[in-house]
Amino acid sequence: MSMRFSESPDATPPGMLQAGFENKIMHSSFVVDGQRIMASDGCNDQSGFDGFRLALSVDTEAQALRFFNALAEGGNVEMPLTPTFWSPCYGMVTDRFQVAWMVMVPGQVQCPEGEDA
Repeated sequence: MSMRFSESPDATPPGMLQAGFENKIMHSSFVVDGQRIMASDGCNDQSGFDGFRLALSVDTEAQALRFFNALAEGGNVEMPLTPTFWSPCYGMVTDRFQVAWMVMVPGQVQCPEGEDA
């Protein structure tokens, strides 16, 4: 599913969109291996994804490896997939579009003795 700003049933608020951005994507939704991903273009011409990472949580280590390797293609691996105290399989990668990701299989958090999760 995809909708451009120009296709919105509601008018875009004044000043929200730069001239020429009417055909940028307002809402997009797609499924990759059973996982729903939603996205949109920004409302200006700035680029970059600084200061945050997207977290992708999958059911199995095989899925984590497949997604991680796909994201790493043409990108940069900051932390290879490895067990951590919060996940049996966790890694960090920045894809070829400079989007930073955390890929993980949820697991039981192991807190220091005497602390609760």
